[in-house]
Amino acid sequence: MSANNAPILITGASQRVGLHCAERLLDDGHGVILTFRSEKPALQRLRERGALTLQTDFRDEASILAFITELKTHTDSLRAIVHNASAWFAEAPGEEATAFTQLFTVHMLAPYLINLHCAELLQRSEQADIIHISDDVVRKGSGNRPAYCASKAGLDSLTLSFAARFAPAIKVNGIAPALLMFNEEDDAQYRAKALSKSALGFEPGPQVIYQSLRYLLDNPYITGTTLTVNGGRHLK
Repeated sequence: MSANNAPILITGASQRVGLHCAERLLDDGHGVILTFRSEKPALQRLRERGALTLQTDFRDEASILAFITELKTHTDSLRAIVHNASAWFAEAPGEEATAFTQLFTVHMLAPYLINLHCAELLQRSEQADIIHISDDVVRKGSGNRPAYCASKAGLDSLTLSFAARFAPAIKVNGIAPALLMFNEEDDAQYRAKALSKSALGFEPGPQVIYQSLRYLLDNPYITGTTLTVNGGRHLK
């Protein structure tokens, strides 16, 4: 594949924000390679539009390295890597170590190994970016989900370290969103409480993340930065 037409890899893009970003990247004329854990109805639509979909589960080092090997059979260059894959589950009593290990693997080990082993693919593109999708919760910590919060904080640290390591050939930045979109089962009381936590007080939808992603891809003079997309939660 020509470096001028190098695709963008986005992990965890079968639903919600990842899906929206994959669709918008296709709208903007980019080739897209995306990962998914389980089949979702929207994936076929993406395939019909030309996206390459690779099923994988970043559950351990072996699965991550196997994915990297498979990826390199499909392309010899990448325009960008967007680390969107995420895990979200409770740290049940007696299972804290397992939860921490799983969250660390998805949020830190997978981006770490993919960045290291795919840097050569990015360096073959005229422009190259790595973007980590973090979480605004890192700003203040979480008493309810400390392992989730810690692993996302580690991802923010990787943004700084890889930005220093890969400059000037590859820009490395992050995006830290707060509430973006509700689930269908969220009741009115929960929605009102969640919206009250931000100064702007509305549900923005996934498009604000694509706007942030687009900004980082298009601006040639930003690296080592994490954009906060939280509706002004830090003001309350």
